[in-house]
Amino acid sequence: MATIVSEKLSHLFINIQHLCKIPRLLAEALPAPSSTVGASDVPQLFRKPYIHAGYRPLHQSWTFYFLSLFQQHNEALNVWTHLLAAFILLGKFWQLSQTVDFVGDPHAQPLFVLAVSSIIYSTFSTSAHLLQAKSEFCHYTFFFLDYVGVATYQYGSALVHYYYAIEPEWHAWIASFYIPSAVVLAWLSCAGSCYAKYRCPHLSSLQGRLCQEMPSAVAYALDISPVLHRIYTSTISGQSDLAVSYHKCHVLCFLVAAFFFAYPYPEKWFPGKCHFVGQGHQIFHMFLILCTFTQVEAVLLDYRTRRPIYSQLHGSLAPFFSALCLFLMACCSLTAVYMTVKVKRKIWQKRE
Repeated sequence: MATIVSEKLSHLFINIQHLCKIPRLLAEALPAPSSTVGASDVPQLFRKPYIHAGYRPLHQSWTFYFLSLFQQHNEALNVWTHLLAAFILLGKFWQLSQTVDFVGDPHAQPLFVLAVSSIIYSTFSTSAHLLQAKSEFCHYTFFFLDYVGVATYQYGSALVHYYYAIEPEWHAWIASFYIPSAVVLAWLSCAGSCYAKYRCPHLSSLQGRLCQEMPSAVAYALDISPVLHRIYTSTISGQSDLAVSYHKCHVLCFLVAAFFFAYPYPEKWFPGKCHFVGQGHQIFHMFLILCTFTQVEAVLLDYRTRRPIYSQLHGSLAPFFSALCLFLMACCSLTAVYMTVKVKRKIWQKRE
C-alpha cells in the first residue's frame, strides 16, 4: 500500500514539475516584448502616420506573427477587437440557431446572411492585422482579403435593412433597384479599395481616398436608407419602438467609426504618443464592432416582430437575395486574386 502511494506521489511530483515548465516554454516560444522595431526599420509601406514605434520586423516565421497575438505591438488592439467580436458573434448566432430555423424558414435566410457576413468580416480583419507584417506581398494579400470581408458584410447589412427594417412606402420607391445596386456598390467598394491599396498603398493621397471611400459612401447612403426612413416615420408618428432605438445607436456608431477611419486622430494631435493605444484606427474598430452588435439586436427585433410586413413585401424572394451574397463573394474574391497577381508582378519588377 505504501509503495502504491509512493508511486502516485512520485507521478504527481513529476506532473507538477512539467506544469512548472510551461511558463518557461511559453516565454521561449513567444516573441520577446522588445521584438518590435521603429518606423525607420520597416519599409514605407508599413508605416502609419504619427506612429513611430511598435512595428513588427518583416520576414520572420509564421509562428512569430501568430504568437504576436499575445505581445504588445501597434496592431495588437486592432487584432483583439475583431477577434473577440468574431467569437461573440459566433456564440450569439450559434445560440440563436437553437430557436431560429435558418434552413427551413426562408424569411430567416437574410438573418443568416448577416450572421455569416459579420463573422467573415471580423475574422478577415483579424487575419489582416495579425499577419500583414510578414512581407510586402502578405501586406497586400491580407488586406485584399479584408476588403472582400467588408464588401460581404456591406451586402449583408443592406439585405437585412431592406428585408426586415423597411417600411412599405419606402419599399415602393426603391424595390426595383435596391438589391442589384447594393450588389454592384459592394463590389465597387471592394474593387476600389483593392485598387487604392495597389496604386496608393498608404491611402493618404486624394486618388487613394476617392477610390476607397467614395464607393463605400455611396453604398452606405443606399444601404442605410430603409433604416433612416424607418427612424423618420417612427419619429413623426411618435410610436415607441425598441428596434428603432437600436437602429439609431447603430447609425450613430457607424458615423463615429467612419470619422476615425477617415482622419488620423488622436495620433495627429499627439504624434509619437499613440504607438500601442489611442490610434484612430483602433477607435474605428471599436465603434464598428459596437455598430455591428447594435445592428444585430435591431434586426433580431425586426425579424421577430415585423413578419406580417416583410413576408407580404418580399414573398418568396429570400433565397434569391441570399444567393446573391455568394455571387458577390465570388466576384470580390476573383477581384482580390487578380489584384494579388498584379502585386506579385509589381514586386518582381522592383527586384529586377
